[in-house]
Amino acid sequence: MIVVTGATGQLGRLVVEALLESVPAGQIAAAVRSPAKAADLAARGVEIREADYDRPETLKAGFAAGDVVLLISGNVVGSRLPQHKAVVDAAVAAGVARIAYTSILHADTSKLELAAEHKGTEEHIRASGLPFTFLRNGWYTENYVAAVTQGAASGTIAGSARDGRVASATRGDYAGAAAAVLTAQGHENTIYELTGDTAWSMPELAAEVSAVSGRPVAYQDLPVEEYTRVLVGAGLPEPTAAAYAGFDVAIADGELADTPGDLSRLIGRPTTPLRDAVAAILATA
Repeated sequence: MIVVTGATGQLGRLVVEALLESVPAGQIAAAVRSPAKAADLAARGVEIREADYDRPETLKAGFAAGDVVLLISGNVVGSRLPQHKAVVDAAVAAGVARIAYTSILHADTSKLELAAEHKGTEEHIRASGLPFTFLRNGWYTENYVAAVTQGAASGTIAGSARDGRVASATRGDYAGAAAAVLTAQGHENTIYELTGDTAWSMPELAAEVSAVSGRPVAYQDLPVEEYTRVLVGAGLPEPTAAAYAGFDVAIADGELADTPGDLSRLIGRPTTPLRDAVAAILATA
């Protein structure tokens, strides 16, 4: 059985959809916090298991001997490491065959504050003795949904990334990679650094938004403190705004620019071009 945790989340649902393209539904289990939210998956024949990262007692029944498990990282920064450890410990107790984990690009060396919990999770998985696959996902193009939609409306995309480049990929690309390693042999004890094929800059993002929307759009680079204030003014809490501005600083420093090609090799096609991703965002705006 292939078990996908967080299967009703944005990435998890896409992973299940990708699996259903090549695996019978009866061989897929969705481990979710709220089984009611997975009713549509159940109707398609996917097995639903309750598994709440914050309630370790629910994790015991989430896995069975021989399962191949995808641990999708939690979304609450600061709580993820204990959550992930509980999932890994439950998987060990159940006797699963292998665990794949959605980590972060260069988790062991990244300067991003987000990397610490991912590094700790990887270390815990290694110490557990479970065969593993680390899917070190880079930046998501969907992180720029607000920038793309607001840029198309206002004519300006603000940031603090200077001319730094980011090799983003879509959730669908990352989901395809997860499905690939869950359904094939030869990925045991392997690390994949996953990014888009082409790194782009914020001025290039503005140019793509302009090309797709048909309206002039320019990138405005701001000092990080000023960009933080802009984000606060847009409604983000100050700590969240500071974190987002910090990501731009990391991009300016080249933290997210690598293009090793692991992602396109796993999915068997080029990653989604930036223009296509921008067009998809604006089509649903």
